[in-house]
Amino acid sequence: MIVQLIVACEILFWVFLGAGLAARYLLRRPTLGAALLVGAPLVDVVLLVATTIDLRGGAEATASHGLAAAYIGFSVAFGHSIIRWADARFAHRFAGGPAPVRPPRHGSARAIREWREFGKAAVAWGIACGLLLAAIAMVGDPARTAALSDWIRTLTVVLGIWGVIALSYTLFPARPKAAERRT
Repeated sequence: MIVQLIVACEILFWVFLGAGLAARYLLRRPTLGAALLVGAPLVDVVLLVATTIDLRGGAEATASHGLAAAYIGFSVAFGHSIIRWADARFAHRFAGGPAPVRPPRHGSARAIREWREFGKAAVAWGIACGLLLAAIAMVGDPARTAALSDWIRTLTVVLGIWGVIALSYTLFPARPKAAERRT
């Protein structure tokens, strides 16, 4: 059931995002658009409550419960930048806004961007691991929460790999290709 709820929450996130941007730019109703955009993060609350109810009801923690925590962490940490990214493109396409700025591809600007994204990943890791630890404590039975401990290890490895990649952009910055340097 939790996997289906995660899928439904992801779909609802994009529905609220699309409806909010459509209301803002196509219908020219910015207040309605803002109200709909607020619905996107509220989807995470629904997932958190459902997962808590499921675990409190005696369910054994599975990888799905860990995925729910990871999804919530990602959504909280990256959700605002995803909404900002979509808003810039929607405004450009439908409201005559300026063209979205492309992210830097080379040099120190790229390294700074990679570290900023790593910072968001660290926030997502912190939120997800905090939720996982809270669930482990709430259940209070290590036999029923082994899958959640596995998720903490997995998320930590992923964050470590992300950090190594960000560090590589600092130590070995990408250089523009010859054709890009001439323009």
